[in-house]
Amino acid sequence: MTEAVIRVEALFKAYDTPAGPFPVLKDVNLAILPGEFVAIMGPSGSGKSTFMNILGCLDRPSEGRYFLSGRNVAELGKDETAALRNRTIGFVFQGFNLLPRMSLADNVALPLVYSAIGHAERRARAQAVLDKVGLGRYADSLPSRISGGQQQRVAIARALVNRPQLILADEPTGNLDSHTGEEIMQVFRALNDEGITIVLITHENDIAAHAKRLVRFLDGRIVEDRPTLSLGLSPASGREKQTFPPLPPAGEGTGERATS
Repeated sequence: MTEAVIRVEALFKAYDTPAGPFPVLKDVNLAILPGEFVAIMGPSGSGKSTFMNILGCLDRPSEGRYFLSGRNVAELGKDETAALRNRTIGFVFQGFNLLPRMSLADNVALPLVYSAIGHAERRARAQAVLDKVGLGRYADSLPSRISGGQQQRVAIARALVNRPQLILADEPTGNLDSHTGEEIMQVFRALNDEGITIVLITHENDIAAHAKRLVRFLDGRIVEDRPTLSLGLSPASGREKQTFPPLPPAGEGTGERATS
């Protein structure tokens, strides 16, 4: 049987408040297999963001177990957890989180600084993933010189630079207009077609429709878990699916190429 990339068992999370513990997640059980594309939905306060933080090893459950790539996260020390997160997960956020005074290539290469990888290799790998998302020719530009949609592509490139098994995306189209958001979702679909597991939070049905599976939270519990096709959802656009060139093996540089 294929081992799940993500497996949570009887997960509970509560935060201490002056009035006592406040439960946010209640008996959550979920497995996500390699290559799945899962959309997580739910109203504000439903627990989905807390759940995403736990998946990203940015928070820990109060009770229950979380296995990431077969490792019980609770049994790992701080450094082991950071190492597992760095090599397994790529993060994409709503706000891009690019450093304004660093070039696109340097922004993309940031996760590699913590991997004891030399400057030349960091630059080569940053160039490779920028090429992959169609922005290779802008590697030396600053974030302020490109559009919001292009900045999110840079954020996706940064998430890919460590060649993760899993991408966690928190409202990745929330700051974008509908047309640009659709283009970003085409990027995610192309990456998922290559076998990368994707889990994203969204409030929008047309964004969730790009996923293959929908998990819906309400009051800290999973109340729905089914394929998106069974819900009758469909993406807003009928554009042809994007494809991207594969990344070169570690150590191989790439040349710049213009965007289409």
